[in-house]
Amino acid sequence: MNPFSSSLATVTALTLACASSLYATDAQAWGKTGHRITGKIAESYLSEDARAAITALLGPESLAEASTYADEMRSNPSEFWQETANPFHYVTLNEPHNYHAEDCPPQGDAMSALTEFTATLQDPQASRDEKQLALRFIVHIIGDLHQPLHVGSAALADRGGNDVKVVFFGEQSNLHRVWDSGLVDHQQLSYSEFSHWLQRKISVQQAASWVTPDPYTWISESSKLRDEVYPETDEPYLGWDYVYNYTPVMKTRLQQGGVRIAAYLNHVFAKGQS
Repeated sequence: MNPFSSSLATVTALTLACASSLYATDAQAWGKTGHRITGKIAESYLSEDARAAITALLGPESLAEASTYADEMRSNPSEFWQETANPFHYVTLNEPHNYHAEDCPPQGDAMSALTEFTATLQDPQASRDEKQLALRFIVHIIGDLHQPLHVGSAALADRGGNDVKVVFFGEQSNLHRVWDSGLVDHQQLSYSEFSHWLQRKISVQQAASWVTPDPYTWISESSKLRDEVYPETDEPYLGWDYVYNYTPVMKTRLQQGGVRIAAYLNHVFAKGQS
């Protein structure tokens, strides 16, 4: 059995599991620039089958454009966007680095949403609108799970760093926001410039080593990085030293997120899968 298929079946069983959610609804991984970077990079690694299926669903809409839809719709007054979809951007782990059934709260999380949206893409009875929503959310969720602070810790209980107040280059912020957008925006590059720079530096060997459609792997990686990114003092000033130390990590996670969006969609849209 394909190990990803086994993992996906396991995740499906998690949607009814219970645990406490520690995030507020303001968490937005990578911000628009970061998400668009992962979507743009992904387009370079799509299979022909995946590319054709995506074009059939989205038409001229790129994955970079699709990647921010789940955040742009947060102000939609419908119950889905105001209630149901809020937990779909993150996971919270009870153990340090591994996702288990009890980590999924009753309202769901990024893992359960990824499973449900994948099932929608593979459901011949699902409408085009339903599949468009599913595809856009999948691209977004995979990007989310590569941002270290979107894999929260129940032990820390700090809403993925939202409660960790910092000063980033003289401006009041929090650690989560620094990782969502601060480090990325500090580069002062457009998403197209940044994605071009990052994609050019992905070697064939790196891409091959990163190609895994298994979300358990992404989560484990992010959780280990999460433990490393916290500042050493309360209410610290984060400046050039922090940028120097963690910009390489941020860049790698954006590169990996892009490669893995493609890997996941290549699997989903492989002939016989959808």
